[in-house]
Amino acid sequence: MELSNKPSKGKLIASGIIPFIFLIIMVAYIFGPGSELLDLGVPLPEISMEKINFVDSEILVTVRNTGPIPVEIVMADVNDRIQPAAIEPDRFLERYETAVVRIPFDWNEAQPYLIGLTVGDGTRFEKEIEAAALALEPNFELVGFFAIIGIYVGIIPIMIGLLWLPFIKKIGKNKYHFFLALTAGLLLFLGIDSVEEALKVSEESLAGSFNGALLVATVIVLSFLGLYYSAEKLVKRAESSRMTKPVAIALMIAIGIGLHNFGEGLAIGAAVGLGSIAFSTFLIVGFALHNTTEGIAIAAPMSRGKTMIGKLAGLGMIAGAPAIFGAWVGGFVYSPFAAVVFLSIGAGAIFQVIITILRWIREEGDKNLSSAAVASGFAVGMLIMYLTSIFV
Repeated sequence: MELSNKPSKGKLIASGIIPFIFLIIMVAYIFGPGSELLDLGVPLPEISMEKINFVDSEILVTVRNTGPIPVEIVMADVNDRIQPAAIEPDRFLERYETAVVRIPFDWNEAQPYLIGLTVGDGTRFEKEIEAAALALEPNFELVGFFAIIGIYVGIIPIMIGLLWLPFIKKIGKNKYHFFLALTAGLLLFLGIDSVEEALKVSEESLAGSFNGALLVATVIVLSFLGLYYSAEKLVKRAESSRMTKPVAIALMIAIGIGLHNFGEGLAIGAAVGLGSIAFSTFLIVGFALHNTTEGIAIAAPMSRGKTMIGKLAGLGMIAGAPAIFGAWVGGFVYSPFAAVVFLSIGAGAIFQVIITILRWIREEGDKNLSSAAVASGFAVGMLIMYLTSIFV
């Protein structure tokens, strides 16, 4: 008679839980009887002014306690002059708790202001606003305005880029590899651009306690892994269904671009809300030039299958429409933390799509990705995106 070496279910669960129990005991001791071990040095207060809104004869400051200790907000000032202020719900903030500081003040549009808040121990924190602008309030006119801007900078340029499909369909294998590699170059630039923007928002508007650079890196990796898993499932599904592999790859590209464009729309909406951007004809043309190349990225893999206008238009909407939603979110409920997260998600998605495209090129015959067509396509894609970004 053979004895089974397989552990019982109860023992298996216990072996997984026991280390967590010891970890909980250790943490409980540190914050309980062993708390004197943490009493080294002096904990310093830290608050972050996450959002400053200018409304009729009033300045509203959304503040968060991002330090290690509770704080009390005792004073507010504008341009180094102390001002009366009301704090909602109250002036005492536990860690990560938020409050709204209401400062009665007759501000002038387009003027710079320096907002200061002082906490109980006398430490003062400040934030500079380059140009005051009336806070946006959701209404049908503004919703329509952001939708039009999103269409102009997201949907229309991508649809124009898709018009290169007939040209790409008629070219030979080497030229096709060139356009696939060009697509990868375009996307690599977008990915780097998303990372740069996420780090910039993190540095300028996110509290140090959130570890902005590590947050960006973590979200990029998680996004990359999530989309990589989804792409593998999608490609396998394409092999066993009516969806062709080129359509599956084009769909992944559209999703990656869409996530990037959501982040771009978020930045546009926030800029309009802060009054720091003027939507001139030149600016709209700049965005159109920059984003038209994203349509080429979707058209390249689709060119090796049967032309399906409906699916092509649907992919263009998936890639472009998120710019509208991003503009709404950025304009009405902007959050630096959300901006960093969404920009990082877009970057991770785009890096995953680049891997998918390079694998597709290898399957098409260029095993080492070392041909002149691939190298030059990658370089030209990066160069095109850089040159068009100058106009934005």
